[in-house]
Amino acid sequence: MPRLLAAALTVLLAAALAVGAALGIVALLDARPAQPNTPLVTYEQADQGS
Repeated sequence: MPRLLAAALTVLLAAALAVGAALGIVALLDARPAQPNTPLVTYEQADQGS
């Protein structure tokens, strides 16, 4: 029985650590400023009128 309890506690600890790491990564990604969406190359539009 003690081995089963130790295994269950290990699984719970590993799951809690994984959830904490995922939340930490999401928090770090949200803390970064948004990058501007500016194109590196632009092309002039020719008039398509008929």
